[in-house]
Amino acid sequence: MKEYTTDSIRNIAFIGHNGSGKTTLSEILLFTAHEINRIGNIAEGNTVSDYTTNEIEKQISISTSLLHLEWNNIKINILDTPGYSDFIGDVKSAMRVCDTAVMVLKSAEGIEVGSETTGEFINEYGLPSAVIINKIDNEHSKFEETEKLAKERLSSGAVIVSFPASEGVNFDTVIDVLKMKAFTYGEPGSRNVKESDIPDNLKSKAENYRTELIEKVAETTEELMNKYFEQGTLSNEDLAVGIKQAMLKRNLSPVFALSSSKGVGMNNFLDFVSNYFPSPADRGGEEATLANSDKKILVKPDPTAEPVIFIFKTISEQHVGEMSLYKVFSGSIKAGLDLLNETNNKTERLSQLSILNGHNRKEISQVIAGDMGAVVKLKDTHTNNTLASRNLSATMKPIEFPDSVIRGAIVPKAKGDEDKIASGLHTLHEEDPSFNVKFDPEISQTIISGQGELQLSLAIKRLKERYGVEVDLKEPKVPYRETIKGKVEDAEYKHKKQSGGRGQYGHVHFKMEPLQRGKGFEFVNAIVGGVVPGRFIPAVEKGIVEIMEKGVISGNKVVDVRVTLFDGTYHDVDSDEMSFKIAGSQCFRKGFNESKPCLLEPIYEIEVTVPEEYMGDVMGDISSRRGKILGMDSDGRFQKIKANVPLAQLYKYSSNLRSLTQGRGNHKRKFAYYEEVPKEVEQKIIDEYTKSREEGH
Repeated sequence: MKEYTTDSIRNIAFIGHNGSGKTTLSEILLFTAHEINRIGNIAEGNTVSDYTTNEIEKQISISTSLLHLEWNNIKINILDTPGYSDFIGDVKSAMRVCDTAVMVLKSAEGIEVGSETTGEFINEYGLPSAVIINKIDNEHSKFEETEKLAKERLSSGAVIVSFPASEGVNFDTVIDVLKMKAFTYGEPGSRNVKESDIPDNLKSKAENYRTELIEKVAETTEELMNKYFEQGTLSNEDLAVGIKQAMLKRNLSPVFALSSSKGVGMNNFLDFVSNYFPSPADRGGEEATLANSDKKILVKPDPTAEPVIFIFKTISEQHVGEMSLYKVFSGSIKAGLDLLNETNNKTERLSQLSILNGHNRKEISQVIAGDMGAVVKLKDTHTNNTLASRNLSATMKPIEFPDSVIRGAIVPKAKGDEDKIASGLHTLHEEDPSFNVKFDPEISQTIISGQGELQLSLAIKRLKERYGVEVDLKEPKVPYRETIKGKVEDAEYKHKKQSGGRGQYGHVHFKMEPLQRGKGFEFVNAIVGGVVPGRFIPAVEKGIVEIMEKGVISGNKVVDVRVTLFDGTYHDVDSDEMSFKIAGSQCFRKGFNESKPCLLEPIYEIEVTVPEEYMGDVMGDISSRRGKILGMDSDGRFQKIKANVPLAQLYKYSSNLRSLTQGRGNHKRKFAYYEEVPKEVEQKIIDEYTKSREEGH
């Protein structure tokens, strides 16, 4: 296998809305570079990127694929990411390790919600970027309009590098404004490209775009700006250096016209990537944290330095086991090398190193700084872990996965499967940390959560396929809270039991009052003169705490109550801790029912991003869910609606929002506060609880 230097590696991630053509584009690029001999397609389920049974069946990318090709003696690693928002975690993983993010847009549709979201990640990671305007062969193609939107919405540095000679079904020629030539492509699969002079009717347009490109590059440094003013242009050598610098400084985001299905514009794109996209060496390294300290160090992509690798994705494959995808941030790694996992302090041996094209693995003897690869059978290492030499205990910054927007409760179909299910769910979380699992003791349910309904249903499908266990997904119980609105000056309860021999006796008087929201529980001992002996008082409090955990009116936890124990009596022989614990809990129950009890429900703040035309429908839907609109922000063609909505009304909201907005809306959510449940809703919850208890007895 040919070995490359760090400066001859390019790491790019294709990102964008689902259906923008990222997988088809990856496929035709591999073919153009002679990495594969025939072009697969999504409908036939034979592309290099989308190789899992679920991807083939659903005809969408579910997981990021790592691919590579060689062009002009440069190794280009491609991360083909999913476009569906359920799998946004995979997009963030890819962007954590790429050196240039390439946004793929559909020429007819322009900027969509998925493009917006991933565009925000480019800024979050401070990445150099480029834009591909794909599907120029669509009869409704609007190349110039989409380029203007890219400039407005994604990067003010979006500047055209290639544009179509004509758009629509006959699109076969791009004008390259750097080479100032026209390139006509033959049938897809022919690899035929003919270079010619730019037609007269497009010359002035090409010159204008070239001038815009040169001006943008000249702005990058004072030296280039002076040269530009003196000469009125920049030489090809100055342009070559300047383009790379402009991309690194994020002043320039080159825009390419392509058709991935017809294979038009591929060579021009690959030439530009190999000549001008920044290499890991150009980016100059990344800050990391030294183990057991907060000290920051710069980890440089130097092949001779101590090795540091970062695991950005974990894949479980039948017959292979767990495979970890990594980027080498420093040094070089060889099979047999021992590295330390900085997260858990365990040593890992790198057994078999390989490079990937989808699921095709090619063994390789070493991987150098800046490059990416895969390693199998790491014992205790997962996504987001750093493996480093003991001489350089550095931890790379982890991927920050998005908060969950959907949750469901899982119920095993068969008894005795619990351990298998727990272990399977744990593995699924390690593969995709945007999929979360936790047991919620308050509602006694195992809750899975993630980015969308499809992500959760696929997790359940994988449990069955891989671990042979079946579960049902159902709506999780809502963790309501019980509290009081009124005061009781004297709630009294006497626990007295005589059954031959020693009896039980405990007698207490409480004052009960509400506390400010969020204050929890306060127990006040106001006993004077030992009417309740001190040794029994903790038992009274324990009785109260136990019943507060179980709830009084609806089986939900009680909060924000102050209980003052101010009086009582005891019996020399019959009183003991248990008697006072029972008296405490029963007195609390009685007092609680007399203190205007009410239910509180969790309210979540949601932020919904939708194209303007769906705003009315979305707001109407929020109101129908007992939501309160907090405000709206206009964000270009999109509206951001903020609202507070009860959690009880948010089950499967992401799917509902998708169908309301034809897949063009998304939302974020976070817990806000608890507030009182409306009376009619409260009564229904209490009635259901009472009924279930009666049926349970």
